[in-house]
Amino acid sequence: MDRPFFTTRRDFLAGGISLLSASGTLPIFLGRTARALAGPQPTTRRSADERILVVVQLAGGNDGLNTIVPYEMDAYYKARPQLAIKKADVLKLENNVGLPTYATALKTLFDNGQMAIVQGVGYPNPNRSHFTSMDIWQSADPMARDHSGWLGRYFDNCCKGDDPAPEPIAGVSLMKESPLAMAGEKFASLVFEDPGALAWQGAKSDKLAQETFRKLNNIDGDYPRTGGELAQWLQRASLDALIGADDIRGAGAKRQRANRRSRGGGGELGQSLDFVARMIASDLPTRVYYVSMGGFDTHSGQTGRHRTLISQFGDAMQDFVENLKEQGLLDRVLILCFSEFGRRVQENASGGTDHGEAAPLFLFGSQVRPGVHQDHPSLEKLNRGDLQFGCDFRRVYSAVLQDWLSTKPEKVLGKAFQPLALIKRA
Repeated sequence: MDRPFFTTRRDFLAGGISLLSASGTLPIFLGRTARALAGPQPTTRRSADERILVVVQLAGGNDGLNTIVPYEMDAYYKARPQLAIKKADVLKLENNVGLPTYATALKTLFDNGQMAIVQGVGYPNPNRSHFTSMDIWQSADPMARDHSGWLGRYFDNCCKGDDPAPEPIAGVSLMKESPLAMAGEKFASLVFEDPGALAWQGAKSDKLAQETFRKLNNIDGDYPRTGGELAQWLQRASLDALIGADDIRGAGAKRQRANRRSRGGGGELGQSLDFVARMIASDLPTRVYYVSMGGFDTHSGQTGRHRTLISQFGDAMQDFVENLKEQGLLDRVLILCFSEFGRRVQENASGGTDHGEAAPLFLFGSQVRPGVHQDHPSLEKLNRGDLQFGCDFRRVYSAVLQDWLSTKPEKVLGKAFQPLALIKRA
């Protein structure tokens, strides 16, 4: 007897609805058939003012001190005789902090009122493990007890009573694996890393793929009805995923505006955000997009690596914001950028920095309250050699949930946290 792909809906949700199966034998296909089985689709799927959240994960632990530079703090230069950004190489912002001169794209966004910086963000009893700290950020639970994500719970709370969960395409993750942040009790995001993989892969696995599709959707009515609730949910989810893939392929095929300007230095993040812009412009029913940029674990040789990373990050964000603005979409989009932790204050002997604690967080868009928010952490009063956090990250999440996604934060976060004033309109 064949083993089922998933034993519970929780197992399925934990992995997201991936467009690339582990074995490569379940390609997305038969989009038109899926549409026919699912019934008529609405012609207008979004309202003109429906808001979208784009989350950018800076994986590895971004060095906040060399990103938002405290150029007036002598302790910064004492702790980093080799790595510190010289005062002459700082683009001054406000509150005695600035950006390195190679972050000109970020400076432009800041000067245009399209960037907010929140300093000293972290959580109680910080953890220096990449995996544990990332789980904490994504679950919004510093005790790491919750196995669902804050955005997954947001989607869960979009449902009322026995209403079905939002369709998978309501949340899209451009990653190899589904991030914990997007996993709910009733919701799973659509997950893919390469938009080119959304097409049918050929006849080699045709027979097995079609059989899988037939069983998932019980097309012949002969599939065993054990565990009916799970089977029905899987059928509905697979149809929605197929329909979503069909729409995403259409979005990817659309050309951007001919007059779009690109700095061309955004690397893989820039490519991911370019595709997100296409999906937004295609009017998909997607509320949240999740993307990641890696490489920030700079234990050695940090100077050149971090310069490249921050330059690419800035270029990607400026391209994305300008692209959305040119298409009249920027007012609907908020971009939240975070890293699982910052770096140690003291540089190490390998020309790098080790895992730290508090770090700055960034928001971009036309509806952010621009500027520098919260005080920079003290470099004189450290915790285990790290910057002490002054702002719980859940206060930022509360602001996003309440003032952007129009939901009660305590329903998602489990309790109330005072939202920071980061967004212009309620």
